[in-house]
Amino acid sequence: MLLVSYQFLLFLAVLVILYYILPQRFQWGLLFAAGLLFYACAGAGGLACLSVTVLSTWGLALSMQKYEKGQKGKKRLLVLGILLNVGILAVLKYTNFFLENVNALLEPRGYAYPYVNWLLPLGISYYTFQSVGYLIDVYRAKIGPERNLGHYALFVTFFPQMVQGPISRYDELRDQLFKGYEFDGAKIRSGLTRMLWGYFKKLVVADRIAPLAITIAQAPDGFGGLYVWVGMFAYTIWMYSDFTGGIDIVLGAAELFGIRLPENFDHPFFSKNLAEFWRRWHMSLMRWLREYIFFPISMSRAAGSLSKKARKRFGKNAGRRVPLYMASIITWFVTGIWHGASWNFIAWGMANCVALLISQELSSWSKGFRKAHPWTSAKAYGAFEVVRTFLIFCMLEMFEYYPFAAVFRLFGSMFIDFRPWQLTDGTLFGLGLTVPDMVILLLSVALMVWTGFVSLKTPMRQWLSARPAWMKFAMIYGLFLCVLVFGVYGQGYDASQFIYNQF
Repeated sequence: MLLVSYQFLLFLAVLVILYYILPQRFQWGLLFAAGLLFYACAGAGGLACLSVTVLSTWGLALSMQKYEKGQKGKKRLLVLGILLNVGILAVLKYTNFFLENVNALLEPRGYAYPYVNWLLPLGISYYTFQSVGYLIDVYRAKIGPERNLGHYALFVTFFPQMVQGPISRYDELRDQLFKGYEFDGAKIRSGLTRMLWGYFKKLVVADRIAPLAITIAQAPDGFGGLYVWVGMFAYTIWMYSDFTGGIDIVLGAAELFGIRLPENFDHPFFSKNLAEFWRRWHMSLMRWLREYIFFPISMSRAAGSLSKKARKRFGKNAGRRVPLYMASIITWFVTGIWHGASWNFIAWGMANCVALLISQELSSWSKGFRKAHPWTSAKAYGAFEVVRTFLIFCMLEMFEYYPFAAVFRLFGSMFIDFRPWQLTDGTLFGLGLTVPDMVILLLSVALMVWTGFVSLKTPMRQWLSARPAWMKFAMIYGLFLCVLVFGVYGQGYDASQFIYNQF
């Protein structure tokens, strides 16, 4: 039962009715049962893995109460919890990737290990990170351990966020999940509106442009020059509309029960540099990586020791950079491998790491340049920075879908073999999009851009609520008709599958 399906909508409708019929003290129990049912639909094996994560992190967190902060026994419990749960994730998700690389070395000698066909539980990367984050927070004494197993299990299994996040923290949801709510028509309308916007981005935009993006991405030898640009922009639009559409559905569905999950995007395409971009994109994941990987590594004894050695051998400036470089490389490696068991994702992560470190090294020069040239504070220069950041992000995405060696060749082709007239020779309309598709797509993307500009100053639903009743009705009903009429439902499409489901 996935987010874009009639089964999910029926499940959600029945659940909302029961939720507000029940006394408030029983509402959390209904959500817990609903989470188990939702996950059981994906298979009993996945439910078993989920149960191991829930029971182990809950039990280990409770056991930490025996120890004072810094005691070895408490640290051993933390290490055990991390090794167990990250180990389950690693074995189930990365065994075939490991075997693939081993076999690449052995096959020329006539040997090869058979691949495994193990279950990959739905959303395992999300609930593993969320549970491990809880365990680390208890270890750090940022929060106390939850004594009620049912309460903690609901935190992990709250069904809207299980498919593709966001990755929440316990202190964010603790006061929301268990207190109970009265029916609030305004919150219901607000949640449904956000879900509708998510379905629009998914069905009208993402699933329409997907064939074009996939066709170009899977044929690096067949499409060069201008079509590298087309594929790059198509892939970015597809990924953004698919992922944010799914998140809108998730956050809207949670809001139907009075629960506000953390936002996962904050207008990333209005960022003026790559570091800012990654503070605005997939914010819950980047926050998790920053708090539980980057900072601990950069402030670790190992980083400090390497920094001292580098200072003695290469000077003070080099030594100061060691913790930053060490933490950045490890964090972006984890970011890449988390997204997928593929060298493509590792290369993408490392490419982002290199770009960010170069940006860090040039920051002092950039500040000097700005100080020497007052015109850099003008809006036009700010717009240039936004466009530049967008293009850098799009180009780095090429590492996700092209073979590593092909990226550099095709990057050169974008400029050397750029022939604008290719857009008019008819090839474009043989790549999965018809002329009506293009018109619908362009208008839909324009609508997304307009809402982005509007919501920079005022959240879109707040802006909409301030409009006259007739205008609100016209806009919401018009959006509903667009999803109904222009959504992609044709044979061969699997509209229920989101890109980020695989993570």
